[in-house]
Amino acid sequence: MGKRGYHHGNLREALVAGCLSLIEKRGPTGFTLSEAAREAGVTPAAVYRHFEGREDLIADAALQGYAIFAEAMEDAYADGKPSDLAAFEATGRAYLAFANKYPGHYVAMFESGISIQRTPELNKVATRALGVLETAAVALSQHIPVDKRPPPQMFAAHIWALSHGVVELFARGSPGTKSPFPPEDLLETGIGIYLRGLGLVPPDQ
Repeated sequence: MGKRGYHHGNLREALVAGCLSLIEKRGPTGFTLSEAAREAGVTPAAVYRHFEGREDLIADAALQGYAIFAEAMEDAYADGKPSDLAAFEATGRAYLAFANKYPGHYVAMFESGISIQRTPELNKVATRALGVLETAAVALSQHIPVDKRPPPQMFAAHIWALSHGVVELFARGSPGTKSPFPPEDLLETGIGIYLRGLGLVPPDQ
């Protein structure tokens, strides 16, 4: 691959794109910084001007992913419209859609071992993204009688775990975990069962 000419601003972006491509092919530990440089069409020396090691590069990919994820979740929530229930369910679907559309980012964010505490910037954008689900849960939980209402943070964690589990087991081609049902149907029915248990969805829906 011939070396490309890059301005300082988009060299970093090209390296992250190369990293994402390799993550999709080999996973987060299956490549070196030099290989990421080749994938981006630049010299290895160019990588080290921006990143000290592979984890720094993956963290940048995770940062980019969380920013995209936050926007997708906020769009899905749509300020709680048309209803608290519909907006809450939409955030679960957005989680699955993001994982399908951005597999490299998803792995960098959730499967690479990169902590969201790694940098203040990463923590801020990750908190923004995951906070949308908690906001949706807080609003929806107000429809549950106080004596039967789980803490909103627990409510959000349950749906996050359900969404994440469907993605990991059935939407990413994990060996030995095939299902006769589409991941979207598994997630929607799973959330429906959970919400019925809390009295938020009538039994006949």
